[in-house]
Amino acid sequence: MLTSMPSPTDAQADLIAYLDFHVEAGADAVLDERPHDRFGEADTPAPTLRAPWRPAASPRPAARPTASCRPRAHPPPSPAPARTFGRAASAQPEEAASDARARAREAKSLDELEKILADFDACPLRFTAKNLVFADGNPEARVMFLGEAPGADEDRIGKPFMGRSGQLLDKMMAAIGLDRTSAYIGNIVPWRPPGNRNPTPQEVAVCRPFVERQIELVDPEVIVCLGAPATQTLTGTKDGILRTRGRLFPYKLPTGEAKLLATLHPAFLLRQPVQKRLAWRDFRALRALLDGKA
Repeated sequence: MLTSMPSPTDAQADLIAYLDFHVEAGADAVLDERPHDRFGEADTPAPTLRAPWRPAASPRPAARPTASCRPRAHPPPSPAPARTFGRAASAQPEEAASDARARAREAKSLDELEKILADFDACPLRFTAKNLVFADGNPEARVMFLGEAPGADEDRIGKPFMGRSGQLLDKMMAAIGLDRTSAYIGNIVPWRPPGNRNPTPQEVAVCRPFVERQIELVDPEVIVCLGAPATQTLTGTKDGILRTRGRLFPYKLPTGEAKLLATLHPAFLLRQPVQKRLAWRDFRALRALLDGKA
């Protein structure tokens, strides 16, 4: 005989509704058992440890201390360190961006730059992401593709454009005779923002010196910005991607000048398939650039 499941209590129903709200808001990982204000922890002094309470001992007659039984002085207990995620909990955006510029200039190769990024602790995204997503493809390629930030698949694998957007990008490149052995692929921000949200302007500003140094070390002939965030970051334009797509911008490099082409992000094309015709025009223009016909 089947018995009905007991209905949840009011407290359990409230907890389920609370969790559903956070899932719909994009939260997909639990970092701790209770919430923490990571920024506030850096400015709040840690509490001083107190000795455990003990009952008062019965009075004893005072004894004259000898050389062998002098009371020893006990140092006060040291305060517990505040829990923070490296410098990310206290670093100001301007300080973090300045530090990023200084560290990026130190990199003499892509391997050095990747190691510097892996040790960089002034961007809070580093501590919520699983992996650093540096790049994929051929660093000797003539064309470099840049997106916005990694998603869940990229964060899990550690390489850019590994999910549905990456599959579409592979098909778009194949349509003009390119693949990951003849192109270099990266992102403006190398760590996944929680819940796949857009990176904040402060996070982009902190990561920008690293991607600019990455472009210098690759030294491509053509840079393809996939979507508005990458285009706006590297060109300074405020226009949306539907106004900038298909346009060529000059991009200065130590060795000369590269051509920067703006186009639509594959994730946008998955949501708006009718816009694929515009992306196809942009990729045909890219093929003409590589063939020296534009």
